[in-house]
Amino acid sequence: MDRSSLIEKAVSRLSGSASAHPRSAEPVPEEARQGSPMQEQAASRNAPPSDPSPRSTRRPNGNAEVQLDLANLRRRGFVMPDGERSAVAEEFRMIKRPLLANAFGKAASLVENGNMIMVTSAHAGEGKTFTAINLAISIAMEMEKTVLLVDADVGRANVHKVLGTPEGPGLIDLLLDDQLDVGDVLLRTSIPKLRLIPMGRYHPHATELLAGADMLRLTKELATRYPDRVVIFDAPPLLITSEAVVLAGLMGQIVFVVQSERTSQSVVRDALELLDQSKPIGLVLNKTVKAIGSYGYGQGYGYGYGYGYGYSSGGKE
Repeated sequence: MDRSSLIEKAVSRLSGSASAHPRSAEPVPEEARQGSPMQEQAASRNAPPSDPSPRSTRRPNGNAEVQLDLANLRRRGFVMPDGERSAVAEEFRMIKRPLLANAFGKAASLVENGNMIMVTSAHAGEGKTFTAINLAISIAMEMEKTVLLVDADVGRANVHKVLGTPEGPGLIDLLLDDQLDVGDVLLRTSIPKLRLIPMGRYHPHATELLAGADMLRLTKELATRYPDRVVIFDAPPLLITSEAVVLAGLMGQIVFVVQSERTSQSVVRDALELLDQSKPIGLVLNKTVKAIGSYGYGQGYGYGYGYGYGYSSGGKE
């Protein structure tokens, strides 16, 4: 299938998503009101480097459970693990269905490592971390599934800030220190089937670490160690850093977050061209302006979702 036609179809589907899927709006969480991509790049470049030399960072209480402030997450518009009905919960139920089908359903034979899902965007501030966390909580509500959420945004880690969990040790420490095991950096949470791996320490050669043999071995282990586990990577933006492209090559599925009325179609095309079009790519249209019943209009985390643009065979487009 022609590569450019796949991208054109994705952009065409995206441009009609907001009007085709009107849903009720939720309040915009505080973490969505972020600085411009240029400001965030500067902040990342100016971050004080930590000592990159390998050293043991084994967590003394690796099996301790981290308590999540669910009341705070509810106020900020997140999905609740108790099954509480809300517009955002319903939207994520629809978003996760094709992902789970590709990982465990009839389409699983067509998708290698379908349980490895990367969430990214073109630029920072489009809501990818919000999407990754909500997707993880929503999948953790499934009866027979567990979820591991990995903060892989090496330039601007946010998962631990949003959830109020320890910053490290984490992914980078695991790649640097051969004395560490996955269990040493894995955090159990008060959501029974949700586990976390934070990013860990800053490292100036994070791209090389993510592209190295140790990362390949780690992703293979995470993909196969538990057959019922979904692994979600909150990755860096595609057009700001090179790490996201490296990570995408290790994933089975990609969720691409686009902020409504901010991200242009040309930017979407540029970002999608960096991805392997043979993989399933889901587009999540974020912060759409939609009708709210009889109450008029509002802005929130609504989603127009197109899926399967990346298939090069099998007749799915």
